[in-house]
Amino acid sequence: MTGIRILGTGAYAPKKLVSNDDLAKIVETSDEWIKQRTGMSVRHHITGDENHTYLAEMAAKEAIENAGINKDDIGVVVVCTVSADYFSPSAACLIQGRLGLSNDIIAIDIGAGCSGFIFGMETIRALMMARNAKYGLLIGAEVLSKKMDMTDRSTCVLFGDGAAAVVVEPADSLYSSVIGVDGDEEMINIKSPDGYIHMDGQGTYKFAVATVPKVIEQAVKKANLTYDEIDYFVLHQANLRIIESIAKKVKQPMDKFVVNIEKYGNTSAASVGLALDEAVKGGKIKKGDKVLMCAFGAGRTWGAVVLEW
Repeated sequence: MTGIRILGTGAYAPKKLVSNDDLAKIVETSDEWIKQRTGMSVRHHITGDENHTYLAEMAAKEAIENAGINKDDIGVVVVCTVSADYFSPSAACLIQGRLGLSNDIIAIDIGAGCSGFIFGMETIRALMMARNAKYGLLIGAEVLSKKMDMTDRSTCVLFGDGAAAVVVEPADSLYSSVIGVDGDEEMINIKSPDGYIHMDGQGTYKFAVATVPKVIEQAVKKANLTYDEIDYFVLHQANLRIIESIAKKVKQPMDKFVVNIEKYGNTSAASVGLALDEAVKGGKIKKGDKVLMCAFGAGRTWGAVVLEW
């Protein structure tokens, strides 16, 4: 086994919608200002009984149902997040319990920020190989509304809550990956004493538009493909202008780039999965399509995966 195949996707977003106009009542901003600079219109925030575990559970259940597998055959669970309900136990252990999965299982969390879903793909692939697992469950889930200072305009307009999941199986099919880290603690962080997201917006933008095209080039080359042979690019939904800039740099039309940032904002580790799920459910991504997923984030992390649907 050299790669993995995605068998089913799932997603869940909280019911509460927070519009740009809602945020304009809290901080000095406007619908026009946010749209022009980010492409965002609304984002979702948890309310009532919703929490991180619930979001992840709902997305996972849908992915398992869409994959049409027996949940007892899942041998690995990986949850990518920076906003779980507990420091310990892990979100993955809680999902194992909520779903009633086998006890003979590895269940771990990964904290790679917005790159989490891609790091998760590589991690679950390695663990499935080590465990000879039949299926794996990968979840990206975030509740960033509890990690934001709602008086900080530079962050509170950007982030939202949501979860996405995929069921994967080992496969000797098209698969390439690129993963990297350039240790940094200042560009984006969540640290004591406030526990809020802090971000250098301009620094993040410059990092993304400089790094992501190179990562895409490397992943496509490793897959022995050309850009034109990639049917869809599913990038981290951080900022519409970043996606547009990357599309220009790789000289590919925007209609090949999956974009749903206007509906969710930046959902960090859930971002790539939410975009992927929407493209699958909407009939864009079909069997046989070659898909490139790419993300970048805190720690100055980056990653890309190319696979065949």
